Amino acid sequence: MNAGGGRPSAYSNVRWAGGGRRSGIQVLAALLVSGAGCSKSPTGVPAGPPPAPPAVPVTVAPATRENVPVQLRAVARVEAYQTVTVKPQLTGQIREVHFQRGQIVAEGDLLFALDARPFEAALRKAEGLLEKDLALARDADAEAAWQKDLFQKNVATEREFDKSAAAAAALHATVAADRAVVDQARLDVEYCQIRAPLAGVTGDVLADRGNVVKANEAQLVVINRVEPIYVALAIPEQYLAEVRRHQAAAPLIVEATIPAESAASERGELTFIDNQVDRTTGTIMLKGTFANAERRLWPGQYVNAVLRVTELSDAVVVPTAAVQTGLSGTYVFVVEDDHAVALRPVATGLSIDHRTVISQGVDAGERVVTEGHLRLVPGSRVEIKGEAVAPTPRGSVP
Repeated sequence: MNAGGGRPSAYSNVRWAGGGRRSGIQVLAALLVSGAGCSKSPTGVPAGPPPAPPAVPVTVAPATRENVPVQLRAVARVEAYQTVTVKPQLTGQIREVHFQRGQIVAEGDLLFALDARPFEAALRKAEGLLEKDLALARDADAEAAWQKDLFQKNVATEREFDKSAAAAAALHATVAADRAVVDQARLDVEYCQIRAPLAGVTGDVLADRGNVVKANEAQLVVINRVEPIYVALAIPEQYLAEVRRHQAAAPLIVEATIPAESAASERGELTFIDNQVDRTTGTIMLKGTFANAERRLWPGQYVNAVLRVTELSDAVVVPTAAVQTGLSGTYVFVVEDDHAVALRPVATGLSIDHRTVISQGVDAGERVVTEGHLRLVPGSRVEIKGEAVAPTPRGSVP
């Protein structure tokens, strides 16, 4: 019996060659070790080293060397190049409207005609008063000349001569005032025809025929100039210095693409940088000027804008899917000539339409793994299933 009073173990009385007893657990461990050291194949022949793991299927892509445009992208809004709200300069009744809503007008085109009859009557009255004062001025000139002759002959006194000369001068001043009144009356008649101050597109008609409108208050129509036109975009303030530096060297191109349209983008030039940063958003407003000859861009429209700042020459580019992030930073798996992979730490630059610039760690022409990373470790052998094709980069924010 054992010390616990139970039944003896199957191995409790086993003696080892060196003498003494061993516990059942010790014997079992010894048997397991002995069996592991003497394993045999099913045929009884000792087994060799384990087979090599199968090659991991992966997709690869080559690292390429390209000129990469550095661009700033933003959702932008189209703004009219000029906007004018047309108001009457006289108080009067609208007699005719000479355009249609949404019509394209040229500078100087007739838009509205006010009732000119009261102003024409005022002009005739002013012209009549001018003629009267001109006649009086001619008579005063004759009187002054006669008094001068008499004074020189010592027939008239100096006081009489001075008085006639002053009367003639006063009438000439009255004539000058009358001419100003006539000019103003003529302007009033001219203002009865309200013309387009600039070329552009008219909006809705805000006052119809028959309305009595008040001078400098009533709004008649709004005209927007759309050729050329502005595209306004906001960029983060940290890029301001870079934009200003490159703009000083050469004009910067702005492209505007209309969402859901397949037509080519419109191209313009950066012409305006706002004089302060928006403190609430940390952005600064820029404007590009576009010729807009086909009038594809329209005031108030939202577009996708791209500002091309500069270009990275001869940069190494890989698909973004190849770049992985680990505890030690970013890395890629490079496929070597023997179809084994090596893990390469890399320094990355800007991202460009699913591609990434590699500033250090990979050379052009080397193949990097784009799919199948999860089963890879350094030294793994791979089976290349295909080669990824990445789109041509268009550029992005660094």
